[in-house]
Amino acid sequence: MSESPQPTDPASVPADDEATPVVIAVVRTGGIAGISRRWTIEAAPDQAGEWIDRIDRCPWDADLESSSGADRFVWSIRARTPRERRERDVPDTALSGPWRDLVDAVRAAAR
Repeated sequence: MSESPQPTDPASVPADDEATPVVIAVVRTGGIAGISRRWTIEAAPDQAGEWIDRIDRCPWDADLESSSGADRFVWSIRARTPRERRERDVPDTALSGPWRDLVDAVRAAAR
Protein backbone atom coordinates (compact mmCIF):
# COMPACT_ATOMS: atom_id res chain seq x y z
CA MET A 1 0.00 0.00 0.00
CA SER A 2 1.48 3.35 -0.98
CA GLU A 3 1.13 6.60 0.86
CA SER A 4 -0.56 9.53 -0.84
CA PRO A 5 1.88 12.35 -1.61
CA GLN A 6 2.04 15.20 0.87
CA PRO A 7 1.28 18.72 -0.39
CA THR A 8 4.30 20.87 -1.07
CA ASP A 9 5.31 23.47 1.50
CA PRO A 10 5.23 26.91 -0.21
CA ALA A 11 8.67 27.77 1.21
CA SER A 12 10.29 24.87 -0.64
CA VAL A 13 9.15 25.87 -4.14
CA PRO A 14 11.24 28.34 -6.17
CA ALA A 15 9.11 31.39 -7.05
CA ASP A 16 10.72 32.18 -10.40
CA ASP A 17 9.82 28.98 -12.24
CA GLU A 18 6.79 29.23 -14.58
CA ALA A 19 6.11 25.54 -13.89
CA THR A 20 5.89 26.28 -10.16
CA PRO A 21 2.55 25.13 -8.80
CA VAL A 22 0.34 27.43 -6.79
CA VAL A 23 0.67 26.31 -3.18
CA ILE A 24 -1.12 27.83 -0.21
CA ALA A 25 -0.64 26.86 3.43
CA VAL A 26 -2.79 28.12 6.30
CA VAL A 27 -1.90 27.49 9.93
CA ARG A 28 -4.25 28.48 12.73
CA THR A 29 -2.60 28.87 16.12
CA GLY A 30 -3.89 29.92 19.52
CA GLY A 31 -7.31 29.39 20.99
CA ILE A 32 -8.17 27.94 24.37
CA ALA A 33 -6.20 24.72 23.95
CA GLY A 34 -3.42 26.33 21.90
CA ILE A 35 -3.57 23.53 19.35
CA SER A 36 -2.36 24.38 15.84
CA ARG A 37 -4.27 23.27 12.75
CA ARG A 38 -2.80 23.24 9.24
CA TRP A 39 -4.36 23.14 5.78
CA THR A 40 -2.37 23.06 2.54
CA ILE A 41 -3.41 22.97 -1.10
CA GLU A 42 -1.47 22.59 -4.30
CA ALA A 43 -3.67 23.88 -7.11
CA ALA A 44 -4.21 21.83 -10.21
CA PRO A 45 -2.85 23.68 -13.27
CA ASP A 46 -6.36 24.33 -14.61
CA GLN A 47 -7.36 25.93 -11.28
CA ALA A 48 -4.22 28.00 -10.68
CA GLY A 49 -5.77 31.19 -12.10
CA GLU A 50 -8.67 31.26 -9.64
CA TRP A 51 -6.31 30.63 -6.69
CA ILE A 52 -3.98 33.40 -7.87
CA ASP A 53 -6.99 35.76 -8.09
CA ARG A 54 -7.85 34.94 -4.46
CA ILE A 55 -4.24 35.52 -3.40
CA ASP A 56 -4.04 38.83 -5.30
CA ARG A 57 -7.25 40.16 -3.67
CA CYS A 58 -5.75 39.90 -0.18
CA PRO A 59 -4.26 43.12 1.24
CA TRP A 60 -0.82 41.64 1.98
CA ASP A 61 0.84 44.95 2.82
CA ALA A 62 -2.06 46.68 4.60
CA ASP A 63 -2.11 47.41 8.30
CA LEU A 64 -4.45 44.99 10.04
CA GLU A 65 -6.51 45.97 13.03
CA SER A 66 -6.40 43.56 15.88
CA SER A 67 -7.88 43.59 19.31
CA SER A 68 -5.91 41.91 22.00
CA GLY A 69 -7.32 39.22 24.16
CA ALA A 70 -6.58 35.81 25.49
CA ASP A 71 -7.34 32.71 23.49
CA ARG A 72 -7.59 34.41 20.11
CA PHE A 73 -6.57 32.62 16.93
CA VAL A 74 -3.82 33.83 14.61
CA TRP A 75 -3.85 32.69 11.00
CA SER A 76 -0.47 32.30 9.32
CA ILE A 77 -0.99 32.39 5.56
CA ARG A 78 1.75 31.48 3.06
CA ALA A 79 1.21 31.50 -0.69
CA ARG A 80 3.50 30.61 -3.56
CA THR A 81 2.78 31.34 -7.22
CA PRO A 82 5.05 31.30 -10.27
CA ARG A 83 5.50 35.09 -9.78
CA GLU A 84 5.87 35.55 -6.05
CA ARG A 85 5.91 34.28 -2.49
CA ARG A 86 3.72 35.91 0.17
CA GLU A 87 3.49 35.43 3.93
CA ARG A 88 1.27 37.13 6.47
CA ASP A 89 0.01 36.56 10.00
CA VAL A 90 -3.60 37.65 10.28
CA PRO A 91 -5.23 38.02 13.70
CA ASP A 92 -8.63 36.36 14.02
CA THR A 93 -10.30 39.75 14.46
CA ALA A 94 -8.99 40.85 11.02
CA LEU A 95 -9.91 37.66 9.16
CA SER A 96 -12.62 39.06 6.93
CA GLY A 97 -13.25 39.90 3.29
CA PRO A 98 -10.57 38.49 0.96
CA TRP A 99 -8.63 36.96 3.86
CA ARG A 100 -11.70 35.00 4.98
CA ASP A 101 -12.42 33.95 1.39
CA LEU A 102 -8.87 32.62 0.92
CA VAL A 103 -8.74 30.79 4.26
CA ASP A 104 -12.19 29.26 3.82
CA ALA A 105 -11.35 28.12 0.27
CA VAL A 106 -8.09 26.49 1.39
CA ARG A 107 -9.78 24.77 4.33
CA ALA A 108 -12.58 23.44 2.08
CA ALA A 109 -10.16 22.24 -0.64
CA ALA A 110 -7.83 20.55 1.85
CA ARG A 111 -10.53 18.29 3.30
